[in-house]
Amino acid sequence: MGDANVANKRKTPFPNFKSTEPPETPPAALGFHLPAEWEPHEATWITWPHNKGDWPGKFSPIPWVYGEIVRKITPGERVCALAPSSIHEILASKVLRQVGVDAARVQFFRIPSNRGWTRDVGPIFLRRAPAAAIPADSESGGPSAGAAELAVVRFRFTGWAKYQEWRLDDGVAQRAAQALGCRLFSARAGDYDFVLEGGAIEVNGQGTVVTTEECLLDQATQVRNPGLSREQVEAALRDNLGVTNVLWLGRGIAGDDTHGHVDDLCRFVNSRTLVLSRESNPDDPNYRALEENRERLEDARLEDGSKVQVARLPMPAPLYFDGQRLPASYANFYISNAAVLVPTFNDPNDRVALGTLAELIPDRPVVGIHAIDLVWGLGTIHCLTQPQPK
Repeated sequence: MGDANVANKRKTPFPNFKSTEPPETPPAALGFHLPAEWEPHEATWITWPHNKGDWPGKFSPIPWVYGEIVRKITPGERVCALAPSSIHEILASKVLRQVGVDAARVQFFRIPSNRGWTRDVGPIFLRRAPAAAIPADSESGGPSAGAAELAVVRFRFTGWAKYQEWRLDDGVAQRAAQALGCRLFSARAGDYDFVLEGGAIEVNGQGTVVTTEECLLDQATQVRNPGLSREQVEAALRDNLGVTNVLWLGRGIAGDDTHGHVDDLCRFVNSRTLVLSRESNPDDPNYRALEENRERLEDARLEDGSKVQVARLPMPAPLYFDGQRLPASYANFYISNAAVLVPTFNDPNDRVALGTLAELIPDRPVVGIHAIDLVWGLGTIHCLTQPQPK
């Protein structure tokens, strides 16, 4: 995702952020971890679309797509919507009212941003189980024993190491934590702040994270953390997400301007099962990359040493706009409390994908969201949402 106008690309890799703060105890050492997406939510965070450059020439339908997404989420949880100004809040409220969203289920936050891809720039919430909570006392004001605790881990953001406008996005997570009065951790990798987007990781909530080498280990094209080794990246993931087991896939899908986000190709649907996108046409650029990822998962093990269960999810036919291949993928679904929202593309495989996910996630309805306009922004439903756990 990002700006579909390639003229806005970065010209040079972004350097490491040398941390100016003394080291703090990482969240994992204090018992915090990133829950799985299907665990109960308090809310879903989005950013109301406001940057027309994200969808050049196709912006007008996008607020209505957002409205439909919010309409499907709010029966099961609140939506926290970032809006850069009062004008954007008024425009958003009008759309939501017209599509039938209960206004009491939406809370607006006046937090500026460059774009609207909340998965990558929004607050990534960690949770600490009640047994690990700090007993309350008059000095610390900590939570009482028996109460789960939430925190935000703030990863740095550099426009996917590609786009020039990112500085407002880089501050979204910190400002959201401040607005909530939530504990804030600064993600570190040794002496450096760690750069990571939410779409680059997928967790099962039990200790395993899946990511790709193309995204997190690249040192030539879109370099998030210059000079960091595989071992250093794994340590940063363990320390800041509370995981113990890292599964590495290879490359992402064609058309993905993030250079390998895992949420376009491979997702957990329960703690033991991953869905992996499959391309049936051997002449398609995605075929070899997805088959290589399948081969990797054949030997993969979960945090307890057991084998990963893998289900296959079809790919839609290649989708182009203005001569550009788009990252259309059913794997970019979002699991909310009330429904699983799946991007659809007026493709025969829409029905196959919806049926596959309905079998794998039987505890809530699976709903298709028309995403042909949305994907012109180079991302769809998972890319624009971020869950806040209960």
